[in-house]
Amino acid sequence: MIILAHPEYLSLLLLIPFLFIGVAVLMGARRRRSRKLGDEELVNQLMPSWSRSKVWVRTVIYSLAFFFFVIGLSRPQIGAKLKEYKVKGAEIMVVLDVSNSMLARDYSPDRLERAKLAISRITDRLQGDRIGLIIFAGSSFVQLPVTTDYVSAKMFLNSISTGSIPVQGTAIGDAINTAIRSFSAQSENSRAIIVITDGENHEDDAVAAASQAAEAGIKVYTIGVGSVEGQPIPMNGGLLKDKDGNIVVTKLDEDALKEIASAGGGAYVHAGNEEFGLTPIISDIKKMREEEYSSVVFEEYDEQFMYFLGIALALFVLEMLIGERRSRRHLFGER
Repeated sequence: MIILAHPEYLSLLLLIPFLFIGVAVLMGARRRRSRKLGDEELVNQLMPSWSRSKVWVRTVIYSLAFFFFVIGLSRPQIGAKLKEYKVKGAEIMVVLDVSNSMLARDYSPDRLERAKLAISRITDRLQGDRIGLIIFAGSSFVQLPVTTDYVSAKMFLNSISTGSIPVQGTAIGDAINTAIRSFSAQSENSRAIIVITDGENHEDDAVAAASQAAEAGIKVYTIGVGSVEGQPIPMNGGLLKDKDGNIVVTKLDEDALKEIASAGGGAYVHAGNEEFGLTPIISDIKKMREEEYSSVVFEEYDEQFMYFLGIALALFVLEMLIGERRSRRHLFGER
């Protein structure tokens, strides 16, 4: 497989057509000047050393040289290999609430987007730790299995919305159970679950799920998103209402989240607008005994740019040697 390390340089190839247009314009201008001097054929006979065909040959060769030069700049690479290496770190499953209540705007721009921003920022600070992502509302779903590919983690994170889970609700217990099943077989001691939610659990027994996680050696942390006073939920240009027409107000249930964290052997943090709460939790997780695990990645690409740059250099030299004059030498002697 061939990949380009810097594909952005390929946009320079768009200059090639303009090179031919420029030469055509210059040739047209030269022809108009010749006509002003007199009969065009007669003027050409007075300048027998100049060759129009060589101008186009040089243009073609120069364009080819420029083409190979640009390909060389984009750094083509081939021969990717699978390589296994050892890494030490913890496994962290982030469990993110995507129910409609996360659209409340007691954070800027809303609870869900603020949580996604915090996860993205903390991902930039991870080194060697494996991270996974589970989203939940009325049911839960593994959005990203545990991985050290932080770039992919951020890509999956950006695609999350309240529409990612069609079943509305807040099944925290089901999400914790999904997280428990999602850890890799390589990890036994350094495992943690971080639940980010407003805590309004309407579906199941989250405390029992957290206790089950603790028994399996998994710490459960909770981050409360929202305000105790509550906020309405923007929906379809208005505010979400219940079946009786009353405006729904979503409130942070801190007591429930503290109880879940206590049962899971972790800690509860109330998310702020500045410090969302992930930093102290990650710092606490770092104190856990790191485990060594294997990770397989593609690496050791063979660089090919030097071949393309070599061809470009040879063509540039050839273009300069051709010149624009007709050759005076012929097969059977001089003319």
